[in-house]
Amino acid sequence: MSLAKTPLYDLHLELGAKMVPFAGYEMPVQYPLGVLKEHLHTRAQAGLFDVSHMGQLRLRGDGAAAALERLVPVDILDLPVGQQRYAMFTNEEGGILDDLMVANAGDHLFLVVNAACKDQDLAHLRAHLGDACEIESLFDSHALLALQGPAAAEVLGRLAPAVKALTFMQVTSVELLGVTCNVSRSGYTGEDGYEISVPADHAEALARALLAEPEVQPIGLGARDSLRLEAGLCLYGHDMDTETTPVQASLVWAISKARRADGERAGGFPGAERIFAQQREGVAGKRVGLLPQERVPVREGAEIVDADGVVIGKVSSGGFGPSLGAPVAMGYVAGAHAALDSEVFAMVRGKRVPMKVARTPFVPQRYYRG
Repeated sequence: MSLAKTPLYDLHLELGAKMVPFAGYEMPVQYPLGVLKEHLHTRAQAGLFDVSHMGQLRLRGDGAAAALERLVPVDILDLPVGQQRYAMFTNEEGGILDDLMVANAGDHLFLVVNAACKDQDLAHLRAHLGDACEIESLFDSHALLALQGPAAAEVLGRLAPAVKALTFMQVTSVELLGVTCNVSRSGYTGEDGYEISVPADHAEALARALLAEPEVQPIGLGARDSLRLEAGLCLYGHDMDTETTPVQASLVWAISKARRADGERAGGFPGAERIFAQQREGVAGKRVGLLPQERVPVREGAEIVDADGVVIGKVSSGGFGPSLGAPVAMGYVAGAHAALDSEVFAMVRGKRVPMKVARTPFVPQRYYRG
């Protein structure tokens, strides 16, 4: 099957990117700077990421918010204009079909969904909401750029001063180089920054303008993964999937107060009863942060065992944390071993690597909250 290309494909090649297949697209995994330096540059200044493979959607109509609420355990009805919220599509068993961002743009809801799930998410929305609102796919018409790092506000503010007034998870519409773009103060690195939805035919001009700023370097998928892992952020299809519920995935914080068992609009989303039962009764295992105690990278899929060698779980994400200067991982472990500082072991090439259950994020998040 031929791979799709984002609107920035030619620019990636010009910048010397190493391209790899990812979620059906040819994507830059790294540039000549290399993953380690790209990661550290983002933490120190500003990195520009092409995330145009993600799916962007608009829901229009008076019934859009109420309709979307039926598919997610999140308060959409009371989402203020200009605000964005993290959400999840759940199935009838409470498993996670995808995680997504939902923003109230005033005259519509703006959704960003994962690249590998976007076609099924669109079908899911059309199947369940088709009569309640208008569903508009921006998959081909718009690109998505992420500008991340402590210098991001200063850099983007040179093009549109209004973005500096945004706080974490706020969204607005601004003109960038004469083109209307949807900008949210958010991202998936743990740093301050922005995600910019831009018409596809203007994406390269905007990317070039941002890369011309002295603080900005292009950043690939490799550093994007190590940054989000240090920030303790889940990657769909790795740290959660249809077999895991929000309770097992340690994402109960994302279930809005109004939608919880004792909330004013309790339940009403797929799998609610199972999720509420798990909240009451607990789960056999859940996602935790893991710090390997040796300088051995512990990768996704590695079995986790206890001191007696009994398998108690599996690593869902793992690698080296450049900012931490040490390996980091996340994984699912049995409840008896999920307490902070519990000692567990990862099996790496037949050798036991000691790990400690740790708090996430591993590196402090630096979102701008005003």
